[in-house]
Amino acid sequence: MILDLFKLDGKVAIVTGASTGLGQGMAVALSEAGAKIVGVDYVQMKETEEMIKSHGGEFYGIVANLLTIEPIDDIINKTIEKFGRLDILVNNAGIIRRCDAIDFSEKDWDDVININLKTVFFFSQAAARQFIKQGSGGKIINIASMLSFQGGIRVPSYTASKSGVMGITRLMANEWAKYNINVNAIAPGYMATNNTSQLRQDPDRSAEILSRIPAGRWGTPKDLQGAAVFLASAASDYVNGYTLAVDGGWLAR
Repeated sequence: MILDLFKLDGKVAIVTGASTGLGQGMAVALSEAGAKIVGVDYVQMKETEEMIKSHGGEFYGIVANLLTIEPIDDIINKTIEKFGRLDILVNNAGIIRRCDAIDFSEKDWDDVININLKTVFFFSQAAARQFIKQGSGGKIINIASMLSFQGGIRVPSYTASKSGVMGITRLMANEWAKYNINVNAIAPGYMATNNTSQLRQDPDRSAEILSRIPAGRWGTPKDLQGAAVFLASAASDYVNGYTLAVDGGWLAR
């Protein structure tokens, strides 16, 4: 049956940035599909844990700061110690800094590039090594952005990082498909999350954005759940190197 291809029973997934927003939504969705979840964030993930355990799912939280790549090996090792394997990596953790390009600081550039791009690559590398060691393939889902396709304003390092995410998603897919590793990305549209709070609080900017979204609303974490389960499951075994926009029609406008 076709729906069986979407089941994740027996799979183990790491989801970064799992304490709230899109990461939380995807972690819950993967759990509902049958996966055991390792949540990673720089804060405790009590709410996410409660949401997953409320439907009988398994959750293991690891507090780590992904502004550097130093915690990655430890996270992989703890995952293997806890659940015995790794099948899915969702690189969701990310930050944004807003300032006119003419005044943008080196620190804001480095912080965003480090967590949004450098950590994404090296976490993917570590996961791929584990997949190859297991010999059972695996799924990597990177979180791109509308600014993987567009320039945006006042977010130069974010635009650079998310354009880079789409590029390395293709690169890793090219190199690792032979190991039955699927590497894809989801590009969320304008979502009602912490990263867009400044935009939503600006009546003019919010109205400008909403006027371009054919769906007529900001997205929610639930809007990404189906795409995450699809790309994490056997249903997407022949999808590789693609960035799927979940944007209410923004890019089609």
